Amino acid sequence: MNFELTQIPERTPKPRQHGLTMVMDKGLSINEVRNFLEGSSPHVDIVKLGFGTSFVTPNLREKIEVYKNAGMPIYFGGTLFEAFLIRNKVDDYVAICKDYGIEYVEVSDGSITIPHTEKCGYIEKLTKHAIVLSEVGSKDAAHIMAPYKWIELMKAELESGATYVIAEAREAGNVGIYRGSGEVREGLVQEILTQIPEQKIIWEAPQKAQQLYFLELIGCNVNLGNIAPNEVIALEAMRIGLRGDTFYLYLDK
Repeated sequence: MNFELTQIPERTPKPRQHGLTMVMDKGLSINEVRNFLEGSSPHVDIVKLGFGTSFVTPNLREKIEVYKNAGMPIYFGGTLFEAFLIRNKVDDYVAICKDYGIEYVEVSDGSITIPHTEKCGYIEKLTKHAIVLSEVGSKDAAHIMAPYKWIELMKAELESGATYVIAEAREAGNVGIYRGSGEVREGLVQEILTQIPEQKIIWEAPQKAQQLYFLELIGCNVNLGNIAPNEVIALEAMRIGLRGDTFYLYLDK
């Protein structure tokens, strides 16, 4: 930090096991990646090349190299995995990840429906090649799962080898653990936390109010995902009580 200030909560140091900030890159140029890393990399733990953008990103290999040279883990969005899966090309997907030096993979079923035992089989298979993040929840706003089902799926996916489970919200934060308005399904979240360790969940939280909810509920070292590149510094300030929304959160009473 740039100067001394008391009553600041302690953030887990990098490389973090929890307290993660996962950023969603939806199409940054190579120069924008360099600028982003220069300004924010100390506060970012992993970057997702969102949905299927890696398929159409110009100079993808060079872009990945910029991230890798900065020591920044990256992975392809789960939608790309699903696009290969629905075409029966999972082995091709694995080969592409190896070719590009991708060490993290996301296994999701937010756009397609597959038997859960089959999804867990893919998680188990992919753990032999990469660190697996598995996403739970549908991108279809009409598909509402009961809390017990979320817990059941998360438990099974962690047991199959996923390092973290991601609670689905899409890039807009209006499905899955949120209502269409972006409001948190509080009962769902709190019930999940009775059974699943918070350190193993990455909550997709693209909106400030959603980030604030989880900071107040879990603390400054909650895992948050789908953060916009230009919001990283603002989020880090909010995590430690240096934004109006959390100003009094850590002060002595």
